[in-house]
Amino acid sequence: MQVTVERQPADQPKRAGGAGRLGEIPAAIRRRLEPMAGGGWRAWSVAAWVVLIASALRFVKLGFPPSLVFDEVYYAREGQQMLDHGVEWRYEYDDQGNITADDGPDYVVHPPLGKWIIALGIKISRDWFHDAPVIPTVSSGSFGWRLMPAVFGVLSILIVTRTARRMFRSTVLGATAGLLMALDGMEMVLSRTAILDIFVLFFAIAAFACLVLDRDQRRARWLREMENGLDPTAPGPAGRPRFGWGAVPWWRLAAGVMLGLGCGVKWSIVFYIPVFAALVYLWEANLRRTVGAAHPWRDALLDEVGWIAALGALAAASYLSTWSAWFASDDGYKRHFLRDQGQPEPFIIGALRNLWSYQSDVLKFHTGLDSPHPYQSWPWQWLLLGRPVAFFWAPNPPPCGASSCASEIVLLGTPVLWWAFIPALLAMIWFGISRRDWRPLAIGVGAAAGILPWFYYEIADNRTMYYFYAAPAEPFLVLAVVYVLGCLITGPGVGRYGGGRVRLGLALSVEERRLYGTIAAAAFVLLVAICFWIYYPLYVGDSIPHDDWWRRMLLGNRWV
Repeated sequence: MQVTVERQPADQPKRAGGAGRLGEIPAAIRRRLEPMAGGGWRAWSVAAWVVLIASALRFVKLGFPPSLVFDEVYYAREGQQMLDHGVEWRYEYDDQGNITADDGPDYVVHPPLGKWIIALGIKISRDWFHDAPVIPTVSSGSFGWRLMPAVFGVLSILIVTRTARRMFRSTVLGATAGLLMALDGMEMVLSRTAILDIFVLFFAIAAFACLVLDRDQRRARWLREMENGLDPTAPGPAGRPRFGWGAVPWWRLAAGVMLGLGCGVKWSIVFYIPVFAALVYLWEANLRRTVGAAHPWRDALLDEVGWIAALGALAAASYLSTWSAWFASDDGYKRHFLRDQGQPEPFIIGALRNLWSYQSDVLKFHTGLDSPHPYQSWPWQWLLLGRPVAFFWAPNPPPCGASSCASEIVLLGTPVLWWAFIPALLAMIWFGISRRDWRPLAIGVGAAAGILPWFYYEIADNRTMYYFYAAPAEPFLVLAVVYVLGCLITGPGVGRYGGGRVRLGLALSVEERRLYGTIAAAAFVLLVAICFWIYYPLYVGDSIPHDDWWRRMLLGNRWV
């Protein structure tokens, strides 16, 4: 098949050249600066349907199994300890889960916010729904300790839906992104289990959504100023928007808060802070280049370095806020470390030094974590589904109509979707370059920040890692798939930002391209839905014939 490339003139001028006078802003520049519309009530109604589907999948039978599964033995109990003591507490348990010894404050290796969120679900379920305890050490049933993970899982899907709608200017593509997230087994299982990683996923995509809104806000501000007479080619302050209440990048600051709260769940979110800060700077420099500023990179640095620093400061402050109960207590691990060592403990400074000592212990633990585990995996295996994690296995499964039954909950992404991520990323890079589009870079760095740092720890520390460490990258991987589906519908021709048109042998009309692209996209979503339905019993622990369970183990013992 012959491939020909036709070059089209890019619609980006070098300079705006007096575009600041009312009515004289070039159409190409105006199109680049106009905010991406939210879609109105129709888009929100579609998002509501996606949320309804996701909620039904996540809340139905949420309390099964009624026992603790996988790391719920830590986090569900620690949530209850937060309610009882304000900090994690060290108990010893017998085989029935009864407390046999009280050893005081516990040393734990993850910050407290995720456990406080789980504690909120326990309290709501206990006080509002009178959910009866099923284990002695948690004051609600299993629905209670899984309530907030399910809520945050659904909220993550809503944010993905709305962010995709804004980025791609398509309600259909926004709904597609939300549905793919709703029909993914990894997000499903994490949403139905009281461990920390669904909260990490939530805060990563929430911070990104805030930055997308910030990008729109900043561009709309420049457009308003240019309509009011601003000439961006003028030197110095005359070529920049005026400072005022509208100049404050509220959404960017909100992103800093989201990143800090994410670090308050797990430290792995820290990688997103420099990546997103660099992304903001790149967007701001390109914005000034679009409007014709003489020194876009320098001006962006001068104008935005303070706000980017504020993002980092808010992230740090938000992280410290997640330790508020530890600061307020006298019982937390190393809360009075200096005093216990016979050293002076000044107000505030002493508490911060004590926390620093605690964090140093945590860092040493993580860098030395190399104990083998049967479900550990390496980062290069994650997108290939090389080693899923068994969360639950029933030793005596309920009857299933066969002589031998199996009941398992396994953390496994929907295979059709996850095996599409690598080709989607490669295709996204190609489309992004050919279209001169900002979206592939934004999506790509979000996915990279969630996965690539772990390659370093694999090489440097040989650290024990698990598949669910990829959770914060998943929304970005889904956005990559949806971006490529959108390109199949619109074709790889001249995009919003100019570029080349690629014709693959047979030229298609716009209507034909949209028809065939829509059919291909719908077929892919249908395949994901069918695959999810096939694996659904393994996501909720349904009892099925053992032979049927084994047929789902496509990679044999790697999935067992």
